Amino acid sequence: MGWMVLLPLMAPLTALPLGRLAEQWSHPRVAARLLTGASAVLAACSTLSLVLLAVVGTAQLPGNPLPDSWSDPEVREAVPGPDALGVVALAVLGWTLLAVGGALVRRALVRVRLRRALAALPADADPALLPDERPYAYAVPGGLRRPGRIVVSTAMRAGLGADEYRALLAHERAHLAGRHHRYLLAGELAARAHPLLAPLRDAAAYAMERWADEDAARAVGDRGLTARAVGHAALVGHRPAPGLAGFAAGPVPRRVAALLRPLPPAGGWPPPTTRAGVAALVAAAGTTASALSALNAAVTLFLVLKAATQL
Repeated sequence: MGWMVLLPLMAPLTALPLGRLAEQWSHPRVAARLLTGASAVLAACSTLSLVLLAVVGTAQLPGNPLPDSWSDPEVREAVPGPDALGVVALAVLGWTLLAVGGALVRRALVRVRLRRALAALPADADPALLPDERPYAYAVPGGLRRPGRIVVSTAMRAGLGADEYRALLAHERAHLAGRHHRYLLAGELAARAHPLLAPLRDAAAYAMERWADEDAARAVGDRGLTARAVGHAALVGHRPAPGLAGFAAGPVPRRVAALLRPLPPAGGWPPPTTRAGVAALVAAAGTTASALSALNAAVTLFLVLKAATQL
């Protein structure tokens, strides 16, 4: 395997410039999907590398589940790797699993609390108006048997005009229609698996708010109205629960400014001579190299381990 097993651990660095520049050249829908997809691939590859390093480096430890022949010097020489590195990889892998599991548990608890709060309201209420003095609005994703719902507090409803409220509802419906909660979850788990992916998670979350803003602007037929609604809601708003897409979430001044500018094209690759084009090429190369390196290391380890069991 050699150094190739280490490459996926550093590959997320190649995608960091893309998170800062994606919004400048791409439609937010494209940016959200690109950033989330890159994060998921890079996180999966780095986690696989940790697994491989842990297997190789801990083969000499007592109680490991590998065959005894795996500790043979000839086999160890075929797959070099310091034992200390394997122990460190095992510790980091354990921390990663705890971080990912903790994120999943927190998300589940938030959804349970929201479902309990909505249980007292009619099931067909759209949106669900919660009597609360804190102004907020967000989309609650559905499940196998439950449709997604929009939650708006009475304070937020009272703080917006009729047209602004219409833009708010269109924004939250866009979150549900686009299944943005899945992108948010994927980005969060990727960032928990590899901390270097946190900037991509944040950039993707912002892109999803912009995606919903543009869908809302198209639904109400007025980008200026949507910009005013976003700004007004942020002035009176309350931060949504973690893992949920809220109307007042994200860098609001940037969202408002983007709504007052022409919308970027929905497709295409940025020109390679631009900063965004260079960032996209570097991120694509890093992600591809990470995937190929992790796959090559996994296949190599499998073949050597298979051969070792036949000794």
